[in-house]
Amino acid sequence: MENEFSDSEEKDQNEMSEGSLESLLLAEPSDSLSEKTRADSSDTDLEIEDAERSFGTVQGAELYLEACKLVGVVPTSYFLRNIEEPYINLNHHGLGPKGTKAIAIALVSNTTITHLELEDNWILAEGVICLAQMLRENCYIQELNISNNHLDTEGAEAICQMLMDNISCLRAIRLSGNNFREETAPYFAEALLGNYRVKELDLSHNEFSEKGGEHLGLMLANNETLEFLNLSWNHLRMKGAVAVSAGLRANGTLKILDLSWNGFGNEGALALGEALKVNNVLVQLDISTNHINNEGAEKLCKGLEVNGNLRILKMSNNPLTVEGAFLLITSIRKNPKSRMEEINISNVLVNENFLNLLDAVCQGHPELDVIYGGVGGYISKKPEQRPDPMKLIQNYLNERKLRLLDFFRTMDKDGSMKIPVAEFRKAMMQQSSILLDRAQIRELVQKLDGNRTGVVDYRGLVDTHKQMVQDQRCQLRREESRQKKERNKQFVERYLDCTFSKEKASWKMWTVHSEKKKLQIKRTNLVIPGGSEK
Repeated sequence: MENEFSDSEEKDQNEMSEGSLESLLLAEPSDSLSEKTRADSSDTDLEIEDAERSFGTVQGAELYLEACKLVGVVPTSYFLRNIEEPYINLNHHGLGPKGTKAIAIALVSNTTITHLELEDNWILAEGVICLAQMLRENCYIQELNISNNHLDTEGAEAICQMLMDNISCLRAIRLSGNNFREETAPYFAEALLGNYRVKELDLSHNEFSEKGGEHLGLMLANNETLEFLNLSWNHLRMKGAVAVSAGLRANGTLKILDLSWNGFGNEGALALGEALKVNNVLVQLDISTNHINNEGAEKLCKGLEVNGNLRILKMSNNPLTVEGAFLLITSIRKNPKSRMEEINISNVLVNENFLNLLDAVCQGHPELDVIYGGVGGYISKKPEQRPDPMKLIQNYLNERKLRLLDFFRTMDKDGSMKIPVAEFRKAMMQQSSILLDRAQIRELVQKLDGNRTGVVDYRGLVDTHKQMVQDQRCQLRREESRQKKERNKQFVERYLDCTFSKEKASWKMWTVHSEKKKLQIKRTNLVIPGGSEK
C-alpha cells in the first residue's frame, strides 16, 4: 500500500510539472513571435510539438537547452554550468523576456536552486509572468531578486497574484526600481494582507507617492509575517508618511524598516514618535534624508523616551544641528529601558558640551555608539593621535601572560565564540584593565566587524591581531630600511667629503708645483749668456 501511495504521489507531481511546463510553453507569445510562427512552415509546428512532448522526460541542462531552442534564444553558459548550485547570479545578463521564459521552463522541476538573482535583465511583464507561473510549481526557491526590470503595473499584478495565492515558498523578494506607481500599491496591499510566507520585501526606488503610502500603511498594520521592509526612495510624504507610521504603530512583526530618502518631514516624525511609543518589536529604523529638523527630532524623541526595543536609529543627512543631537541623546538618558546601540547623525557637527553629555550617557548605556560629523571649531586641527587599540590589548596580554583566547572568553559568556557588537562594546567600556576611549572602541569594532554583521567572533579577533602584528613588522622593516638609507647617506657624505679633501689637497699640491714650474721657467728666461743675470 505504501509503495502504491508513493508511486501515485510521484505520478501526480510529475503531472503537475508537465502541466506547468505546458502552460509556460503555451503562454501567449509576443506579436513579433506570433507573426513569425504564422509565417513558418508546418515542419516548425511539428518540431515544437516534438519539443513539448519531450519535455516530460528531459530535465536540468538538457531541458534548458531544449527550452532555448523552442523560444529562440542563445543559452546562457553561466546558467548551464551552475544549474545544480543553490545560488544562481544572473544579474546584468541581458536575458530579456524570452531568455527569462527559457530559464523559467528549466526551473519548474529544479530542486537545487534556492536563491535566484535576475536583476537588470529587462525581463518586462512578459518575463515576470513566466516566473510567476514557474514559482507556482517550484517549492525550492526561497530568495528572488528581480529588481530594475521594468515590470510596471502588469508585472506588479502578476507578482501580487502569485503572492496572494500563497503557493510559492518565497521568503525574500526584491522588487526595487520597477516603475511601480501609486496605482500598483493596492495590489501589494491586498497580496501582503493574506500572504504568510514572505518575510523580507524590498520595494525601494519606486514611486508609490502619497496615495500609495496610504495603501502600504494599511497593509503594514495588518501584515503578520514581514520582518524586513525597504520603502526608501518612494516619494512618501504627508498623508502617505503618516499612514505608514500608523501602520508601524499597529504592526507586531516588523524588525527592520528603511524609510530613507522620502519626505516624512516633521509631520512624519511626529507620527513615527507616536508609533514608537507603542511598537515594541522594531529593532532598526532608517529615516535618513527625510527633511526632519530639530523640531521634528523633538517630536520623535517623545517616542524614544518610552521605547524599549529600538537599537539602531539612522538619521543622517537631515537638517539637524547640535541642538537636535542634544535632544536625541537626552531622550536616551531619560529612558532607563532604552536598548539603543547606534545613532547615526553623521552630518551633524557637535561641540564639547555634547561630548561631555555623551560621556555621561554612556556611563549608563555603555553599548551606545553615536556617529557624528565632527567637533565644531576643531576641524582644521589634526585629530589626536591615539595608540592602536589592538596594540594596547596585546600589551595587556603580555603583561598578564595571557592568551588572546583567554581575553575573548572573559566576554563570551555562552561559549559560542561570538559576541554581539553591543555586548562587546559594553564590556570594553566597563572594563578598567585596558584604558580605551569611545573612539578607540569604535575603531576596534570597525576592524572586528568590517562587514557590519552585528557580531564579533573569535576568528575576527585573531585575524585582526595577525594583521596588527604584520603591520608592526612592516613598520619595523620600513624603519630599518629608513635607518639603513640614512647610514648609507651619511657614509656617502663622509666619503665625498674625504674625496673632496683629497682632491682639494691634490689640487693645492698641483698648484704649488705649477707655480714653482712657472718661476723656474721665468728665471731661465732671465739668464744672460755669459753667466751674468740681467
